[in-house]
Amino acid sequence: VMLYSTLDLCLLLATVSPNLAIAIKKGKRPPQTLSRGAAISLYFLNSVVCKKPLMVIHHLENCQYCQALKKVFAQNEEIQEMAQNNFIMLNLMHETTDKNLSPDGQYVPRIMFVDPSLTVRADITGRYSNRLYTYEPQDLPVLIENMKKALRLIQSEL
Repeated sequence: VMLYSTLDLCLLLATVSPNLAIAIKKGKRPPQTLSRGAAISLYFLNSVVCKKPLMVIHHLENCQYCQALKKVFAQNEEIQEMAQNNFIMLNLMHETTDKNLSPDGQYVPRIMFVDPSLTVRADITGRYSNRLYTYEPQDLPVLIENMKKALRLIQSEL
C-alpha cells in the first residue's frame, strides 16, 4: 500500500510540477490539470486498486450553499466514516473545464460518483431534476443512501 501511495505521489508531482512552474513563472493561476486527464487518472487508478468508488465534490469557498452543505457533511458521523474508509475523495474547489464532470451544467455544490471506467454514475443522483448532482443540507439521507449505493455497485462490478 505504501508503494502505491509513493508511486501515486511521484506521478502526480511529475504531472503537476511542469504546469505549475510555468504558471508561477508567468504569474498566472495554475492550469486545471484534471481536465487533461493525467491527475484524475491517478484517482481512478487508486479507485481500481483499492476497490473504492470515487466521490467528486465540486464547491466554492464563497458559496453560502456550499458552506451550509460542508457544515452538515462534516458533522454527520455516518458520512464521515464512509468518506474516510470507503471512498477515494476528490475535492474540487474550482470549476473544471472537463465536460465529463459537468454533464448537466456547472453549478455548486455538486457531488458525483465516478466508476473506474471513468464514467459519472448517472444512476446515482440527488433529488432535483434541474440539478441532478446537487445536495442541500436537508438532503443528507439521500446522500447517505447514494454513498451506500455507490459502494454496492462498485463491489458488484469489480
